[in-house]
Amino acid sequence: MSSGALTSVAIIPARGGSKRIPRKNIRPFRGKPMLAWSVAAALEAGVFDAVMVSTDDAEIAEVARACGAEIPFMRSSKTADDHATTSDVLVEVLARYRDAGQSFDLACCLYPTAPFVRAEDLSAGKARLLEEGFDVLMPVAAFSYPIWRSLRRADDGRVTLNFPENLNARSQDLPSAYHDAGQWYWFRTAAFRRDGVLMGPNTGSLVLPALRVQDIDSEDDWALAELKHERIFG
Repeated sequence: MSSGALTSVAIIPARGGSKRIPRKNIRPFRGKPMLAWSVAAALEAGVFDAVMVSTDDAEIAEVARACGAEIPFMRSSKTADDHATTSDVLVEVLARYRDAGQSFDLACCLYPTAPFVRAEDLSAGKARLLEEGFDVLMPVAAFSYPIWRSLRRADDGRVTLNFPENLNARSQDLPSAYHDAGQWYWFRTAAFRRDGVLMGPNTGSLVLPALRVQDIDSEDDWALAELKHERIFG
């Protein structure tokens, strides 16, 4: 249970219609259903008044409950199709809670396919959100190669610089660039209702080491993620 006056909910969006990797959200990842890693990290963090999974799928709901998450209601068909955005899901979840007489000051959208997420990162994210006055706080990781020296490739194989002004620049003289770690977003629910997006105008960040960041969109990604996960977590 979280402490202090502000109430917080972890929202784990896990629909059943994964296309690139079928049943991705509950497929075994190093011996556990994929979403179990996210649920465990949220519960261990101890900063949430509720840890819930938003799903349209009965099997996913059953697995989520077995992992310790709440399923206070099932996701609507409108927010379970291929065109629904994460923001659509969050709007629905927060509205359903309000309709039931429960509201939260803070929420954390935690992806079900984020096995590298750690409880301490979730705690640190909440602390930074509050201490530094952000509306949203998200983890990022640095690109391993300077994007300012990136190339554009035409259909015939010809390459040109995206930023030709940096042709003769030394890599160490170029600014660092970061990308979304794809794990979670802490946000103030009032700001989210106002802006309607997760990455609004007042978004802060927490830098994660690149080793603990991995997109999992293909079988190759999955295999690499398991190798990295075993090395990090044992």
